[in-house]
Amino acid sequence: MAVEVVYRSSRDLERLFMDKAEADRHDKMLELAEALATVLHKAVPSLDEQQTEDIGIFMARHRDIFAKAFKNNAEALAELPQGDA
Repeated sequence: MAVEVVYRSSRDLERLFMDKAEADRHDKMLELAEALATVLHKAVPSLDEQQTEDIGIFMARHRDIFAKAFKNNAEALAELPQGDA
């Protein structure tokens, strides 16, 4: 009988990872997404909870592209995936 070690993100109990570093990265991405969603909701109260969560996750997943854009490189936003991402 073989034994497999799997890791679970503390913020996403449904997903399992084979690598601890990958689970940690996913957890940090979700932490950033939650912080972004909070800020977005304060800035635009008309957004509902699902919208702010979706936008926060999208921005957190593509943080490198947004970081480039925030550093006076707005053209970097063209690198964002179109449609479902």
